[in-house]
Amino acid sequence: MNSYEFSRLWFDYSFLHPGQVKPVHSAIYFFAIERCNRLGWKAEFGFPTDLAMEALGIKNYRTYIRALQDLVDWGFIRWIQKSSNQYTANVIALVKNTEAPAKALDNALSLHSTKQVQSIASINKQLNHKPINHKTFFNKPLLKIDKSEIPENELGYYEWAVKFQELFLKNLKNKGAPLKRTEMLSFEDGVKPIRLMMEKDGVSENQLQLAYDFLDGNDEFWKGIILDTKKLRQKIGQLIAQGKKPVKTENMDLRLRQKIKSYD
Repeated sequence: MNSYEFSRLWFDYSFLHPGQVKPVHSAIYFFAIERCNRLGWKAEFGFPTDLAMEALGIKNYRTYIRALQDLVDWGFIRWIQKSSNQYTANVIALVKNTEAPAKALDNALSLHSTKQVQSIASINKQLNHKPINHKTFFNKPLLKIDKSEIPENELGYYEWAVKFQELFLKNLKNKGAPLKRTEMLSFEDGVKPIRLMMEKDGVSENQLQLAYDFLDGNDEFWKGIILDTKKLRQKIGQLIAQGKKPVKTENMDLRLRQKIKSYD
């Protein structure tokens, strides 16, 4: 399955259930497709409530969770792990729902198109990314890669890697230390630890931001220790535990909570 197939099945269903489907359902479902795509089409993936609500402009948690439950009830999403509140992440899976027959919408669209004035201009979908030579791309310096070159499923990790890499360079400049090694760090070496932290270690974007703020603060010791994202992954529990801001850990991922506790 790909995003086009999920989209087609959704609109086949919504066309036959106009009194049931609301814009909030489409918004949540297509954001789930987008997140799954960015994570490399994982069979099961985290779907943070606060992230989804912020991205979609949904202010009311009950509105959001009711619509998400509808998508589960209608067979488009399957619960893997249901969150206990709006501050923790659900784990979900996309489902191939073939309940609605495709011909109903196909016939309606065909009938509608015959009533329209046909344009002589062709419409071409613009492709944003050129084919990637994976053998050389992942070895290119992270900071010399244009954002438009990044595969869609790596974009979020890339943005965090660049953010930290620029901070590492700033900290090195302030200490008068050599910059060349950090400037030439490869895409793979910069991005992979971020990807592993978020996918394998259960580190959230909020937790990454806590670590970033600490490294951008007044503590000089860690600025000289953490100079790449590989070391960041090793020490992120200590960074959060030693941060000067009080940290509420009750809503954090259990694995990271235990790691932080071991440093207290």
